[in-house]
Amino acid sequence: MGKCRQLTQLMGFMAGVHSSWAYKQLEAAVDGIVDFKVDESGEEMKDMIRIRSIRNVVCDRRWHQLKMKRNFEIVLDR
Repeated sequence: MGKCRQLTQLMGFMAGVHSSWAYKQLEAAVDGIVDFKVDESGEEMKDMIRIRSIRNVVCDRRWHQLKMKRNFEIVLDR
């Protein structure tokens, strides 16, 4: 229904809950996949984001850190 009305929908899925077959089916049905993770490898935790794929678009697939400003605005640290 959303595609007919040209609406943008966001759905969240947690890795490791469903079978790999289910994830492959979900990924094949969407136009884009955005991954989020928390990197705990250093002394402080870092919130990370990457665009894994967007249909018919070439994108930067590297991980980027998200930072929160004092006014609670989230910015992409390039």
